[in-house]
Amino acid sequence: MVSTNMPPYRVSLAGLLLAAREAVMAPIRPCLRDAGVTDQQWRVLRALSDEGALDLGSLAAHALLHPPSATRIIKDMADRGLIQRAVDPANKRRIILQLTEAGEDLVHDASPQILDVLDSYAADLGTARLAALRRELQALIDIIGKEEARRN
Repeated sequence: MVSTNMPPYRVSLAGLLLAAREAVMAPIRPCLRDAGVTDQQWRVLRALSDEGALDLGSLAAHALLHPPSATRIIKDMADRGLIQRAVDPANKRRIILQLTEAGEDLVHDASPQILDVLDSYAADLGTARLAALRRELQALIDIIGKEEARRN
């Protein structure tokens, strides 16, 4: 065993955040499976539903995906008729992505079950604690973003 003076991974910040993500998503995944989408595909659908039409880079950022992964996911979703691609009239090299009616229907149909799960988290944790957790997580993201900008 190597001594690093680091906490065990399972109680490190990264380990706890990953465990929390998995705990949050575990009850949601069956809903997504029933809808025929993966976690990543759901994030793409939600980003386009929340934001409207987006270019690939913006979509990847909103869906928290690496652009090469987003490209692969979008191709599959376009082939399934959930997303449509169009050339940006202002910049012919840019592709704009948006939900099709089938994509909108999928988000509409899957959302109630997912909202039930999310509502149960709020009921169990309490809305004030959940709101405080969201604020703290956003503050952490902001701090890390500022540190990253200073390093670059």
